[in-house]
This record gives sequence, C-alpha cells and structure tokens, in this order.
Amino acid sequence: MNNKTHHKNRLKYYLEKILTIPSPTGFTNDIMNYIKTELDNLKATFTITNKGAIIVTIKGSEDDYQRTFSAHVDTLGAMVKEIKSNGALSLTPIGGYMMTSIDGENCIVETLEGTKYTGTIQTIKPSVHISGDEARELKRTPQNMEVILDERVNSKADVENLGINVGDFICLDTRTIFTEKEYIKSRYLDDKASVAILLYAIEYMLENKVTLPYTTNFFISNYEEVGHGAKASIPENTKEFIAVDMGAPGPGQNSSEYSVCICAKDSSGPYDYDLRKSLIETCKEHDIDYKIDIYPFYGSDASAALGAGWDVKAGLIGPGVFASHAYERTHMDALLATLNLVIQYSLKK
Repeated sequence: MNNKTHHKNRLKYYLEKILTIPSPTGFTNDIMNYIKTELDNLKATFTITNKGAIIVTIKGSEDDYQRTFSAHVDTLGAMVKEIKSNGALSLTPIGGYMMTSIDGENCIVETLEGTKYTGTIQTIKPSVHISGDEARELKRTPQNMEVILDERVNSKADVENLGINVGDFICLDTRTIFTEKEYIKSRYLDDKASVAILLYAIEYMLENKVTLPYTTNFFISNYEEVGHGAKASIPENTKEFIAVDMGAPGPGQNSSEYSVCICAKDSSGPYDYDLRKSLIETCKEHDIDYKIDIYPFYGSDASAALGAGWDVKAGLIGPGVFASHAYERTHMDALLATLNLVIQYSLKK
C-alpha cells in the first residue's frame, strides 16, 4: 500500500466522525445512519440485519468460501436507573468498566423525544471540603455515583418536567485528541478505531477495484459490548470470521500501541490455530508490525459467533489500545498496521 499520508488522513476522517456520534449499546441508530450514508457515497453493497447491524459485501472470485471481518460501533455507557428526590440521577452501567474511570466525567442525557441535557457524573460525596476522608475513601460503585444535571432541578418532579425518564441513555464525553506525534486519545477507541479501519478498507477496495479471491464481508456490529453482537446473521457461506477489535497492551502483555495485535487466546479459549498462523504469515510476507498476545479477561464478536454455534474458523486482530474501557490511547501506526493486515489478508488465496 502506497501513499501513507493519504491512508492516515482517511483513517482520521472516519475516526473523527464516528467518535463524535454517541453510541452506547442499544443506542446506535445515529451512528448506523452515518455509516449507511458513507457506504452509499462509496456505492457499497450492504444489507441491514433485524438487530440493526450492517453487512457490507464485496464479491470475490469464489463465493462458496467467504471471509467476514467484524468491528463494533456500540460502546460503553449508562442509562438512567432512578430519578432521585433531590434531582440527581442514579445510573446503571452499560458494559464492563471501572466506575473510577468515569468519576467527574461530563455526559449527555438524551430523552426518548431526542432532547439532550448536559451533566456531570459525580460520587454522592464529591467534595473533600464537605466529606473529607469519606469522600476520598468512598468506593466507586454504581450505587455511589450519580449524574448532576446542568439544570436548576431540586426534585424528582423538576427532572420529570424536563422529559427525563428511567431508561434514558447517558453518553460520556469522549475527550478525543489527535496529537502531533500521531497518538490518538479518546474514549471508545474500542472499537471505533477498528470501525474506521474497516470503513477505509472498504473504500480502498472499491475505489481501487481490488480483485479478491473470496467474497469478503464486513460486519458492523452493534451489540458486541453486551455479548451477542455476532451471534446471529453472519453470511452463511462464511468460513473464516475475523473480529477486528482492540489489542490490550499493559503489564505482563505482549501487545503494543504501535502494532496490529493477533490474539491467540482470550477468556473464551484459543482462536483457530491455522487461521492465526495464516494471519502471522501475512504479516511476515508484507513486513507488517505485529504482536501475538493472550487476554485473560476478554471476549469478542468472534467468540460470540462460536458460542452461538457458528461453524467458522475464528480469529481476533486489532490495533493495540492502552487503558482499555477507560480513557484509551493508541497510535496511528497501529491503525495502519491493522489496515494493512485486513487488506493483505483479504487478497490472500
């Protein structure tokens, strides 16, 4: 792949767009509509599943043996669990994250009618000047966290009069930053970095009229964070299912923020051995920087597909993302390496 600057610019274009559209699991209509618009502009062929996932198909020379890559647009977030008597909102988390990672975070609460209200997630004892050590030592659990609305509300009735209700979605500020040295810092790089990669891979293949040996599908999943994103609706001729999700660098791990990470095993068990070997061989053949790793507390759309009984060879790859499920960071080199692997493996017979 030539013209590295162009590839970076297009990846940044897609990533900037999708990171600005809130999409906690169950609240993905807006981001899916954006993706449909981009795919229409590319004149891509796609279908919509009953659950709202998008499947893009690029025909290859052989149709009976198909490859499917997946990435998920749904993210962590929260919902209103209770409207308190003082006008604060208790919350219930969507997805698995440490409550410490959202302490003091700005957020938006959106009603069923589409009205948006800003607020801040705080503990129930947010001030050391009032609570002292009790504030410092308070355990960060959902029961001890609440949303303080940027509205003059002092009662449950005040909040209800705004149209806010139990079940409304709470979307966290992503605080997205692209640094001069090509680091990307943001919430929800898991897995919007990979969605940007697949969108640009589709663009690249269509604009360059790439001839693929096998029909290749791109499954944009919208329920991955709650475990059932790819349990259904995978194209029936899929023989290889490759989840493009994040790698997880950290203490004791082999993953890197500058490489594509290839998962050998996660909490669901080992991924397909032959497929992993083929992905690694592709990296070696095309000088793609890669790392192999094992993640003890991790599941993917590929493991969801296996758990649902799909008879596929499953793999997991993705850019290394530091501080996963918190305020995350990666580097453009990891996105480029993952993009290169997706394209080069798609060309592999």
